[in-house]
Amino acid sequence: MNEAKQVDKSHYGFQRYMSKARWNSVWHQLDEVIRLKPERVLEIGPGPGLFKATAGLFGLAVETLDIDPELKPDHVGSATALPFADNSFDVVCAFQMLEHLPYDVALQAFREMTRVSRGHVIISLPDAKPVWRYVFYLPKIGNFDWLMRRPFARAEAHRFDGEHHWEINKRGHIVDDVLKDLDRIAPTSRSYRVKEMPYHRFIISNTKS
Repeated sequence: MNEAKQVDKSHYGFQRYMSKARWNSVWHQLDEVIRLKPERVLEIGPGPGLFKATAGLFGLAVETLDIDPELKPDHVGSATALPFADNSFDVVCAFQMLEHLPYDVALQAFREMTRVSRGHVIISLPDAKPVWRYVFYLPKIGNFDWLMRRPFARAEAHRFDGEHHWEINKRGHIVDDVLKDLDRIAPTSRSYRVKEMPYHRFIISNTKS
């Protein structure tokens, strides 16, 4: 199933992994989950464990699952065969994880996430579409902040780099097509790119709507 360990735990070292832009993405992870007021949360692919550690400061009970025991997850197991009963968690999330699986396998994992969730699934995925970010301030009005698509940019072919099997808006995985595939499993309520980290796209799905 191509779910073998891809990187050593040293990959998640602070200077190497935790850029300022990635910190902004973690803020969105917390914001999306906290606003749902869940009692029980499952995170698949916890990486350095930052989400769970920070979420705990705000009273969230987060359990983690990974195939790599060196990351010390709460559960060691496969994302495509989650060792939990149906409807076990209020929220199931996977941040920058599903692209590490071949696309068809990633959809299987997403289906498993919806099975064990009784409310919502929250994921983030890499979005390769080139954009420019514009930010400016007008007195008495406030800040304006938006992303503009780079003109004439075309979708590139994706080449497996040892980690990512696919990315949104690479050739063959245009965002609308990916969202349609996910919608067939669980309806998408929102999708957006993090302005401070446009490479990260969040997708929030309702599993029991």
